[in-house]
Amino acid sequence: MPPKIAEVIDFDVCAACGACEAVCPIGAVTVKKAGEIRDPNDLGLYEKGAGYQVCEGCLTCSRVCPVVDGFIDNELANVRKFFGAKSKDNAGSQDGGVSSGILKSLFRQGKIDCAVGITRNEKWEPEVVLLTSAEDVERTRGTKYTSDPVLAMLREAFEKYNRIAVIGVPCQAHAAHLIRENVNEKIVLIIGLLCMESFHHDVMLENIVPEILKVKVEDVRKMEFTKGKFWVYTDDGEVHSVPIKEVAKFARNPCHHCCDYTSVFADISVGSVGAPDGWNTVFIRTDVGEKYFDMVREDMEIMEDPKPGLDLVGKLIDMKRKGNAEHFLEVCEKFSFETGIRDEKI
Repeated sequence: MPPKIAEVIDFDVCAACGACEAVCPIGAVTVKKAGEIRDPNDLGLYEKGAGYQVCEGCLTCSRVCPVVDGFIDNELANVRKFFGAKSKDNAGSQDGGVSSGILKSLFRQGKIDCAVGITRNEKWEPEVVLLTSAEDVERTRGTKYTSDPVLAMLREAFEKYNRIAVIGVPCQAHAAHLIRENVNEKIVLIIGLLCMESFHHDVMLENIVPEILKVKVEDVRKMEFTKGKFWVYTDDGEVHSVPIKEVAKFARNPCHHCCDYTSVFADISVGSVGAPDGWNTVFIRTDVGEKYFDMVREDMEIMEDPKPGLDLVGKLIDMKRKGNAEHFLEVCEKFSFETGIRDEKI
């Protein structure tokens, strides 16, 4: 029998987080790599999933798959502290620069050896990279809104480094948590981002930006989802926007089954919703998150009671869950294994 993630792939709810590729002991899993055949003698020819003919049935991949693990009903139940923050070194950041500020401070203090992140070129094409210094973090500033198998890079990171930080959207934070719990303890910190949905980069770069926004990708300086619209800022100072509903339909199909908005499985969650412009909201969720944020607190400005606060976050959680929970539970009925939305606290 193929592993459980084979069903996740077959029913098109694979988040493409890359966790399965990172942990497979025989390298039978490759995420988003082209290949029309499955050849047990060529592990490079597997398309976004399990190589059935070479899988040895250890089920390691199933233990780190966020879809197999399922979702948590109340994703705010494990929030220990909620506040606003802004990195004192936030030039060029999307909002308050907290996530990049945390990584830079930890690198400078020698508290982490490596972090996994995404950079982009002038055409907004993303690339997953290993960061090993504060200077490296500068290349990853800003939100890309496109998805790549970030966690696949952990395979290399585990071989070279001992104290690894992961920053990613909810599915990636969830999978990183499962890897740390079940496979490898070298992940010392998980920073999760708030995320409503993401897009295949070719859809974003070939359809949404040029056709809907009527903007050349090469001219884009910043992208942003806020206040009910998708905004694009260009180098000439112009601002372009369309209602989110005009682009939401282009989101990756797995995003329409996701029931985690705030990265409930992270140690620290960071977003912009619930805080004033230029600030981030910060959710401390674990002892680990509290310990590491205390290490970088002197490099942050803190706003104890940001507005509009958790009320707005809650509304966005409900908005994401409105249709997604139903879609996810429908797929759950097709699985040969049990998963779903659990009523428990992390």
